[in-house]
Amino acid sequence: MADVAFIGLGVMGYPMAAHLKHKGGHSVTVYNRTSAKADKWVSEHGGGAAATPKEAASGKDFVFACVGNDEDLRSVTLGPDGAFQSMKKGAVFIDNTTASAEVTRELDAEATKRGIHFLDAPVSGGQAGAENGVLTVMCGGDQAIFDKASPVIEAYARMVGLMGPAGAGQLTKMINQICIAGLVQGLSEGLHFGRKAGLDIEKVVDVISKGAAGSWQMENRHKTMKQSKYDFGFAVDWMRKDLGICLAEADRNGASLPVTALVDQFYKDVQKMGGGRWDTSSLLARLEAE
Repeated sequence: MADVAFIGLGVMGYPMAAHLKHKGGHSVTVYNRTSAKADKWVSEHGGGAAATPKEAASGKDFVFACVGNDEDLRSVTLGPDGAFQSMKKGAVFIDNTTASAEVTRELDAEATKRGIHFLDAPVSGGQAGAENGVLTVMCGGDQAIFDKASPVIEAYARMVGLMGPAGAGQLTKMINQICIAGLVQGLSEGLHFGRKAGLDIEKVVDVISKGAAGSWQMENRHKTMKQSKYDFGFAVDWMRKDLGICLAEADRNGASLPVTALVDQFYKDVQKMGGGRWDTSSLLARLEAE
């Protein structure tokens, strides 16, 4: 059992912290910007709530964070009430936020100066994966620190992998999002084409899902897409944030991402339709509206 803190109780962090408490058997202190959410978590799961990230992190073996973006992450780590201000020597900060590789390297360097450790550990699997404790976790950092932290991370994961040094986890998550963006657009176009052709979509999917066209998205989203229901999973607003990170990194490293850039603009169209909180499969709604 470890003494841990969890910072950020959104749709992902809330159940992840619960798995650390119940499945992992760890002592958990939580912090959330809206304190009522932290109080609710404690009333459901036990543990303790802290008024600041600094208070939550004090004396802990592991400090987890799952917040919105780079600036949120800097605030909860480096701010005057940030976790880095109180973490004990040798403690490990595990960042589950999808952020830039740039901020990850910045925080890793700052942690090293302070005698603490940092792992970037973005996750894939969406809200359902978080609730069921079956997320895929892509880590960047030192092998020894990964070996120390991975048994704790496993409380909310089915796969935990070390991808390389600091920033490698975030870069791997970018690849994940790049692949998803193109795949969902292809699935949307296929379903749209099938409707226009007058085919029975269920029969079509039943056949092609058994071949090379099959995917997690096809298996898990085609029925809700067919029903024009888009409240299952990762929101368009967050996908655009992630794709923005991908495109900015591509500008730095010289990668060419023409399809990703195009799909990002398609998601912008969905936002204009009022679909910012729809899930990413709502690319079909854009095609159906044309």
